[in-house]
Amino acid sequence: MNRKYFGTDGIRGTVGQAPITPDFVLKLGHAVGRVLKRHGVHPMVLIGKDTRISGYMLESALESGLNSAGVDVTLLGPVPTPAVAYLTRAQRASLGAVISASHNPFYDNGIKFFSAGGAKLPDEWELEVEAALAEPAQWVDSASLGRARRLNDADGRYIEFCKSTFSTDLTLRGMKIVVDGAHGAAYQIAPKVFHELGADVVAIGCAPDGLNINNGVGATHPEALVRAVAEHKADYGIALDGDADRLQMVDASGRLYNGDELLYLLAADRLARSAAQRGGARSPQLAGVVGTLMTNKAVEVALRNLGLEFVRAKVGDRYVLEELLRRGWILGGEGSGHLLVLDKQTTGDGLVSALQVLQACADSGKTAAELLAGVELFPQVLLNVRLQPGQDWRSNQRLATETSAVEAELGDGGRVLIRPSGTEPLLRVMVEARELAQAKACAERLVATLN
Repeated sequence: MNRKYFGTDGIRGTVGQAPITPDFVLKLGHAVGRVLKRHGVHPMVLIGKDTRISGYMLESALESGLNSAGVDVTLLGPVPTPAVAYLTRAQRASLGAVISASHNPFYDNGIKFFSAGGAKLPDEWELEVEAALAEPAQWVDSASLGRARRLNDADGRYIEFCKSTFSTDLTLRGMKIVVDGAHGAAYQIAPKVFHELGADVVAIGCAPDGLNINNGVGATHPEALVRAVAEHKADYGIALDGDADRLQMVDASGRLYNGDELLYLLAADRLARSAAQRGGARSPQLAGVVGTLMTNKAVEVALRNLGLEFVRAKVGDRYVLEELLRRGWILGGEGSGHLLVLDKQTTGDGLVSALQVLQACADSGKTAAELLAGVELFPQVLLNVRLQPGQDWRSNQRLATETSAVEAELGDGGRVLIRPSGTEPLLRVMVEARELAQAKACAERLVATLN
């Protein structure tokens, strides 16, 4: 059975258009509540949201739907997505719900859920909810309705959790950090976390008005952070996205570090510390790292040079997480800045990831650039080819032959990735090579076979 509403990261769309309407979200809450009641005696759900103006409307609808099924609700207000994952565990809740469209503009919104353990839920659960959506509503009687309360210190609890992931032997004193909250869910939390660990903090993108989330700021627009780091002569800049589950960083020179580079830095740091603690032995949890189909080839090569296995999952942090859990590893991520550090947090967490990077720098006495010396990302060329209706690119023999020739030419110094767009009638042809000219020439050769 295919999922009708749930995508790779919950349910998402434009506010006011199906399914992101208050009537649907009320039905969704009711369906989720009925599913929970089948598996628990008296379930309780936490609801967090980002700063979009539509969050008020959708929060009320989701709360009402859950209450109508006899489920209690605890409202967290605007908090990062990973805060909901943490608080769901800490509060022993049955489920955590996040109202957010992450890095999308304000006019989009969505809903995603976390299990009682703070992890993303499997496809089977989402299918069960979709089946319940197709059933007639079964309102509970008045005496059985769910109740709602607000957790007033949700921010403070999550701030303390974030700080607990940073070594108690270290401090950020003497370090100036620009924090860009993307006018999103971490706008109050992020500056406090770094300030309370001793840093001199300059906050940008921390004045939400309901309409400006991700608008020219945050992880998807790091140019604002680059400018602010230079203006304030800061040591580092940290950019989060609207729900604070992804991270981009900038150093004093203006160099921007994406998720691929930060993933390597974390892996190298963990490997060195594990070896020191275990007398040279390596923890089984650090046997390998999980990236995605889009992870830069240079990072794969660098990780293998450390003796680490590297595995690519499908694009999407849920697939990275699934692969990590299957293998018993703890480090994975995407170039977009979704980083998973599973011995610290159950899901991607921009703040926790940033603290792990800064901890590596503080502990080693080296800058991020020094820790990444020798890791230079391969140039990447991405060309989009519009597909004609019914065009079967998979059976194109010319493309297959040319792909084999390009892969043989690149060898270990590059790679080819050809995949269809999930949203448009486009074929994405990507080539990485050690030299930009070679990557461009090879990509154009491949595209020529499709015309």
